[in-house]
Parts: sequence; structure tokens; C-alpha cells
Amino acid sequence: MPYNRRHIMSATLSATLTTLTGFAAAATKRPIVRMPSIFVGHGSPMNALQNNAFTRTLDKWGKSIGQPTAILVVSAHWLTQNETKVTVDVHPKTIHDFGGFPKALFDMQYPAPGAPEFAHQAANLLASLGAKPSQDWGLDHGAWTVLHFLYPKADIPVFQVSIDYAQGGDYHLAVGKALSALRDQGVLILASGNVVHNLRHVDRNASDGLMASRPWAQSFDSAVKAALLTNDAKALADYERLDAGAQLAAQTPDHYWPLLYALGAARDGEAPQFIFEGFQLGTLSMRCVQWG
Repeated sequence: MPYNRRHIMSATLSATLTTLTGFAAAATKRPIVRMPSIFVGHGSPMNALQNNAFTRTLDKWGKSIGQPTAILVVSAHWLTQNETKVTVDVHPKTIHDFGGFPKALFDMQYPAPGAPEFAHQAANLLASLGAKPSQDWGLDHGAWTVLHFLYPKADIPVFQVSIDYAQGGDYHLAVGKALSALRDQGVLILASGNVVHNLRHVDRNASDGLMASRPWAQSFDSAVKAALLTNDAKALADYERLDAGAQLAAQTPDHYWPLLYALGAARDGEAPQFIFEGFQLGTLSMRCVQWG
């Protein structure tokens, strides 16, 4: 066989194999599925070391959601003043932003990769709100203690968006709404806080349970649930007028604001699903909600 003919046949065979390989890769690639928007009541960092009703629910919840292409986290533990930041790190560090807990908790790592491409998209979506890319954070415990159960392999890219603590409820809803577009690219929006969070008034002797040990905690949590069921975003943004228990339940709104990001990212017609309800330490609401 002449050289040119052998060369042509070899090249043709190589091209055919390359094409077939490409088709096989395309066939096995997961289709992009719109991810939900979720709010997680994360509670104490100690949950990361525990097997309880809440952590078992997280484990099942991650399986039911499926595999996102990336995870965007809004955590009560990353507060910025007069600006919104977005982490663009390739390898976000695990932040142990607490004290007085066992060494085993400080030894925990969540070595998920970052998602710089999605993070830059998020910053662009929030450009009109003054968002800026950042490399001065990582994954705080509002993120990794729940991701540890939702996605224990730590193999899904994760990035965080900060909470501008100088802003009110309408602003936080608007940020969530702007970020909602990423859901169509398979990005899970995960907001992490607590509907009721006042560490000065926890009940350390109380057992975990469905009901709060104090009336003010129960009434505010119930008022929030009722407002979510009627999609009353205005009332939820103006939370201080929502219920008489608000003064104690959200004395500082850092853990309440994340709920508004998840709500803002919800689409019309998506009813809230209450994945977990109950209290730890008597007054700490562990309510978890999903839209979509």
C-alpha cells in the first residue's frame, strides 16, 4: 500500500475514533438542571460532629437535590460594610471562625475547589449593587458545617457572597433575585443562618424539639413560616414589624438576613418546602426551606 494511502487511512481512522470519543463524552455528560434555592438553619458548629435529626436530614436533603455544577453560599458569618464581596479563590480555605470548641472541630477541613468562573458571573450580576471580587475570605462555618453533610465528598466547586450589613431587607432580597439567574446553570444557591438566633437567650438545658422553650422564639418562627407560605416578601423584609418576638428573636439580623437571599432567588410559582423544623438549645430555630 502506497505511503500516502496508508497515511490517509490512518488519519481517517484517527479522526473517526476522536469523533466517537467526543460523542461518548457528550453522552455521559450530565445535563444541566436548574438547581433550587435553599435556606439552612445551621445552628451550633458542634452539629458538624454530631449525628442527630438535623444532620441526618441534611444528608438526605443533599441526595434529593442531586449534584450541582457549583454552590453559591451566603453565610451569616461573612458580613461586610457598605459593599458586597464575592470569593474568586481557586482553593478556598476552611475558616474556623469560632472559639471554645473541641479540637476535633478545628481539625475538620472542607477542601472543596473554588468556582472562580461562576464567582465572576455573580459579581457581574451584582455590578449595579457595587459587588467586588475578593480573595480575603474562604468557607466559614456557616458554609462548611452544613456542606459537610449535604455534599460530604467536597468535590463540588463552592464560592461565597458576603452580606452587606449596612443594608436593609429590600437590598438583601434584590441581591438574591439578581443571583437567581445562576440557578439555570446548575448553581445551587445556599443561604445559611437561623430564623431565630440570640445566643444570650439560649436554653442550654433544653432538649432538641419541635417547639421552642420560650414563647417569643416560637411566635417569631411561626410568623416567619406564615409569611413564607403567603409569599409576603415585604413583611419578611420588614421583619421587625412581623411579630412582637422579633426584638429578641433577631436582636441582630445577621442570621436572619440569609433567609431573604434564598427567598429573593426563588421564582414565581415556587412554593416553599419546609425540609426541617425544630429548635436546638431551646430557642435556636433550625428551620430549613427549599424553593424549586
